Amino acid sequence: MGAIVNSPEPMSRMRVVTSRDRTADALKVLQRDGVLHAEESTDLKPIDREEIEKERSQVSELLTNIEDVLKYVPPAQLVRFHQDVDVYYTKPLKEIGAETRTLCTKLATMHQRAQKLEEERDALAELKSVATELAGRTEMGLADLSFTGDLLFSRLVALPQEIFQAIGTQIEPLTLSREIVSIGENTYAFVIGKSTELAAFEGWVGDNNGRVLSTPKEATSLKEFASASDRLPVRLEGEVAVIRRQIEKETLDNLETLVLLREALYAENDRLGVLEKAAEAKYVTLIEGWVPVSAVETATGDLREEVGYVYIDTRPPTKDEQPPTKLRNSRILKPFEIIVNLFGTPKYREWDPTPIIAYSFAFFYGIMLGDAAYGILLLFLTKYALPKLVEDPYGEGFKVFQTLLYMSAGSAIVVGALSGTYFGDFFTKFFGIPSLALSKVVQETYLNTMTFIVIALCIGLVHVNIGHVLMFIRGIKEKQKHLVIGRLGLFILQIAGIPWMMHFIGSDLLPLAESTYSILLYIVGVSIVLIIIASLIEKGPFLGSIFWIFDITGILGDVMSYARLAGVGLATYFLAYCFNLMSVLIAGMLPAGFIRLVFGTLIIVLILLFGHILNLVLSSITCFVHSLRLCFVEFLFKFYEGGGKPYSPLRLRKRELVPVKGGV
Repeated sequence: MGAIVNSPEPMSRMRVVTSRDRTADALKVLQRDGVLHAEESTDLKPIDREEIEKERSQVSELLTNIEDVLKYVPPAQLVRFHQDVDVYYTKPLKEIGAETRTLCTKLATMHQRAQKLEEERDALAELKSVATELAGRTEMGLADLSFTGDLLFSRLVALPQEIFQAIGTQIEPLTLSREIVSIGENTYAFVIGKSTELAAFEGWVGDNNGRVLSTPKEATSLKEFASASDRLPVRLEGEVAVIRRQIEKETLDNLETLVLLREALYAENDRLGVLEKAAEAKYVTLIEGWVPVSAVETATGDLREEVGYVYIDTRPPTKDEQPPTKLRNSRILKPFEIIVNLFGTPKYREWDPTPIIAYSFAFFYGIMLGDAAYGILLLFLTKYALPKLVEDPYGEGFKVFQTLLYMSAGSAIVVGALSGTYFGDFFTKFFGIPSLALSKVVQETYLNTMTFIVIALCIGLVHVNIGHVLMFIRGIKEKQKHLVIGRLGLFILQIAGIPWMMHFIGSDLLPLAESTYSILLYIVGVSIVLIIIASLIEKGPFLGSIFWIFDITGILGDVMSYARLAGVGLATYFLAYCFNLMSVLIAGMLPAGFIRLVFGTLIIVLILLFGHILNLVLSSITCFVHSLRLCFVEFLFKFYEGGGKPYSPLRLRKRELVPVKGGV
């Protein structure tokens, strides 16, 4: 909906903690950046010191991750930096952390995969050694080495040889048969026992630093498994080698980045250490306020780079907080923010109606002034005369107001050119030119009073209903039933009521059958019921039963108010027309000849100058006031509240020209 209404720029709460001797530097950086809307700071609480400690802990964790990854690098590597460490140091810790975790997680995952394959390889090699020893003693298969039945179980376990020699006899009561094999430092026991003793046996193995070997669930005999050369983990060895080479390549490819991140984290750790000590001694300053989300990274980077020992914490606003409102409209719409702010700055979570107000105000102003010559003169007066009437014509506020008047005058020039209106009918009256209109339709509209009024009312009907549609959408978003029901009732009332009313007065809008109008009357009744229900929900039984009538009459009054577009537009034209006519009539009263030629011409010039300047000044002010009225009373009140805090950052104000009043 950015073309109709906009939303304020998202804000972030920023807290800047720095040592007292660096406070001035921090404030200068923030003032130069011009992004911090400062608010009253509280004392540094223990929770703030805890946050510093927490952030330092995160830095230590990230450093550990990097050191673990750098273990995969071949020895004696010399890293040449192609970037300055400041590039990383000035980034927010969240961004550094995210980049570090991404790299480390990728490499750690590859390492875990290699480690898992190595463990699988070692397990197969161990099982092959045991199977070779057991093959001559039993005809069992691999699946028989680990079996659990209703009556019996079998397991292959490994224990340190010293422990087994000392307490190996303890398994005899827990098992029925045992085959013992010693290989290297371990003793392996293949046991068969009663299922009722399985839990006790496995508990004994675990308590004595033993482990149960996992075996493949295959019918292959131990002899076949032991003699099969392809069972040797050659394939796994190859896979491990490939992954190790990939780890080494990835680590070397990202070595500079990893080392830069490590150096930046070392610096961050040192900085936080100083702040942690300063916080304990209460030698720190806290600066806080609101910063646009888009400017957080820039402000954070500048503070870290130029101040050094600084802790920065940012967070989104809570539901109960009302951050200042920073409007984010396109350059061509920004001058019309003045009009919205006159009504009230949007709240942080409220729509910014600047786009629709820009279109509406300029359109209304152009219709009511509607004279190309007046528009050109207004441009001239705004450029050269208006600055003489203010104390500071170089101020930012005045420049924006000037731009607003330029756009309004431009709208009047466009409408005037379309209708062929230049000082009223000046060229027709004095030079006999029949028409300079670029659009015959627009010209005929201005010359036909009733047509102009009807079009003005149609414009009002559309404009007012845009406001009601926005309120309807707002009601849905905020889950306010009375807004949704009430606006729905108003829409139905207009859709059914306007055709019925026009038929009632004998001026049909649509070629409908007579029976259709009876149906429309019932629909009007339904819409009135909806409006009454909405009023009762919003205002309660007593006031709601009375004030619903004003919702119906209000929309009629609002639409009728737009007749001022035709009224002021016609007044501007006919005043100019009258001054043109007056100058000719008065000059024509003089005696014919030299007197009429000289004094008549002088009278015409004086009357035209006085009359058109007066008409221009009065019409310009009148058009401005009535355009505001239509935008405020008939439109914004429908859906807009205002009452927000304007965004006013600490900034260094730069101006090319500054007026200085001299004299004693």
